Amino acid sequence: MASSWCNNKILSPIISILVFFVLVSSSSLSQAHASEQTGDLHAANQTLRPQRELQKLKFIKAHLKNINKAALKTIQACIHLTWNFDSLSLFFSPDGDLIDCVISHMQPAFDHPLLRGQKPLDPPERPKGHKNSGMETENFQLWRMSGESCPEGTVPIRRTTEQDMLRASSVRRFGRKLRRHVKRDSSSNGHEHAVGYVSGEEYYGAKASINVWAPRVDNQYEFSLSQMWVISGSFGDDLNTIEAGWQVSPELYGDNYPRFFTYWTTDAYQATGCYNLLCSGFVQTNNRIAIGAAISPTSSFNGGQFDISLLVWKDPKHGNWWLEFGSGILVGYWPSFLFTHLRDHASMVQFGGEVVNSRTSGSHTSTQMGSGHFAGEGFGKASYFRNLQVVDWDNSLIPLNNLKVLADHPNCYDIQGGINNVWGNYFYYGGPGRNVRCP
Repeated sequence: MASSWCNNKILSPIISILVFFVLVSSSSLSQAHASEQTGDLHAANQTLRPQRELQKLKFIKAHLKNINKAALKTIQACIHLTWNFDSLSLFFSPDGDLIDCVISHMQPAFDHPLLRGQKPLDPPERPKGHKNSGMETENFQLWRMSGESCPEGTVPIRRTTEQDMLRASSVRRFGRKLRRHVKRDSSSNGHEHAVGYVSGEEYYGAKASINVWAPRVDNQYEFSLSQMWVISGSFGDDLNTIEAGWQVSPELYGDNYPRFFTYWTTDAYQATGCYNLLCSGFVQTNNRIAIGAAISPTSSFNGGQFDISLLVWKDPKHGNWWLEFGSGILVGYWPSFLFTHLRDHASMVQFGGEVVNSRTSGSHTSTQMGSGHFAGEGFGKASYFRNLQVVDWDNSLIPLNNLKVLADHPNCYDIQGGINNVWGNYFYYGGPGRNVRCP
């Protein structure tokens, strides 16, 4: 049986009653569970390092205080409950998050010394050739299905919890990618890619439509994502990137939902940058989209396809890099002062998928990329990027010139490019990971 509640006022009592029912009904098992838990606690206490754990918790509390800003309003996404009376068990499956509505100029970006005391900028001029259909679909995230929204003058921010940070492989690097090579080759430190890319010119932005899936991820420390990279600098310590797309990351979010995300770095993922709004950097200007929140609906195999359009471009007037979702919904911007090379322009644009292959079982991961199906299976089965464009020096959207495609391990995840009158430049990509040809 299953039910869903979106009303916070009735949610807590219902959960309490159901939990009480389960506790009472399962009393015959409580003694065995208590004995088992006592044994577990005893074993844990034997290896606990109290001083280290105390310092870790103090760091977590201080960090949470810094990034979770005071909210004018908090929205709780729907909670979906499933219970099985035969086994007297109750499962809680959160479909969303706590979304805090924070005053725009109080968001984490304005902790940056160069932004302190300022307010978000007005929208810039869109690139020439930008088509606005007028259909601004906003309800593509689970938290919006509650019917609630954030007031004007605020931005919705997914609240970070203690559990989020405790899941991280390193609490000190929470919200950051591990430093690694970005150049697409087989020495990418456990990260595997299937990407299309252009290079050799000056790029001032990029646009694409990406269909959204919910790929299976093998374990907590792996992820699967599909995104755009706007890149400048060498592939050494001076690498600058701006990134946006969707990802499934159990470590970062605690579940397997695909989530809308952003990222940036100015030193090859060493000390600068972060996901979403987990550090001072990206300035959000929209009160209807929560970066890091779960996306719904998703594409289905041999069924309906759902894609999101993303545009990143450099404002010619102020030099900031703006992010747009869909047909005209401005999400926010990365201030130009965050970067070194990207203060001028990008030297490469990439589109595609990335997974982590940790080989925890000694064989290739079965974490899926995209739909989990190879490019050759085509529409409705494989993942795709379509209508790929870049922004030129004149702030005009133009088709790609000489798109190249590359898969690190094509027996595990592959890619096939094409061009037609409807989709322009496009490609299919993805795969299942471990299979008979990818041991």
